[in-house]
Amino acid sequence: MGSTARFEPRPTELTDPFWDATRQQKYLVQWCTACDAAIFYPREVCPACLSAESLTWRESSGRGVVHAVSVQHRPGNPMMADRVPYAVALVEIDAGDGRSTVRVMSNVVNCDPESVRVGDGLTLVWEPLSDGRNLPVFEPTR
Repeated sequence: MGSTARFEPRPTELTDPFWDATRQQKYLVQWCTACDAAIFYPREVCPACLSAESLTWRESSGRGVVHAVSVQHRPGNPMMADRVPYAVALVEIDAGDGRSTVRVMSNVVNCDPESVRVGDGLTLVWEPLSDGRNLPVFEPTR
């Protein structure tokens, strides 16, 4: 991974549980206990049943599959300039119950970006951030 600082997501009150869990390298997915729906991206109301009182978090295994991928040869952010080329993927990950999935956008690292293909298995790995949080990224399953 690159040597320069990278853009660091800013937590909000809504996303604090997710970002706090990354300090222990745990990937949480929001859930609605009223309708048993996995939710990504975090929201204040369940998009499936509109419940606001039934939202909780579950830990994901971090296993995923590439759903779509794009190799970036020009950085979308100047902080990523020393990382090009890099793979940006839509990753379908385990949502924490062993049967549901959510799709998240992330980077695929520790491989030749040009080798990443739809259907490839991925494993969650962590990139340290400056404040003790960790950014979830993925690498090919070995």
